[in-house]
Amino acid sequence: MSDAELHPTGGYEHVTVVEAGRLAMLAGQCPVDGDQQVVGIGDLDAQIDQTAANCLAALASVGAGADDVVRSVVYVVSADSAVVGAAWHRFSEQTELGPAFKAASTVVGVTALGYPGQLVEVDLTARLP
Repeated sequence: MSDAELHPTGGYEHVTVVEAGRLAMLAGQCPVDGDQQVVGIGDLDAQIDQTAANCLAALASVGAGADDVVRSVVYVVSADSAVVGAAWHRFSEQTELGPAFKAASTVVGVTALGYPGQLVEVDLTARLP
């Protein structure tokens, strides 16, 4: 939900209310394949696609999906707000994970992430059905 006194958003809510129940907190999901190799070195779009796929697999492992996400944080290696914003829009508009970004959401530009060549990471909290 968003209060009329708060600024309009780009599609997410300022506040997500979760009724009592179980939550799943996912570890930061990265653009890493099954061999622990970063996918798409230098290609932010390819890394976003791999990260979205990893998020969906992690959610599915606990019986949840993108619609069950109640909070997301996207970390993007860039000081350019246009690049950071474009990454959030790609996640929310061009991947199957898109519905996850309708709840409370934050996107942050950072200087580095855990794997060499990693450009993006996503942290999700989901309510369990």
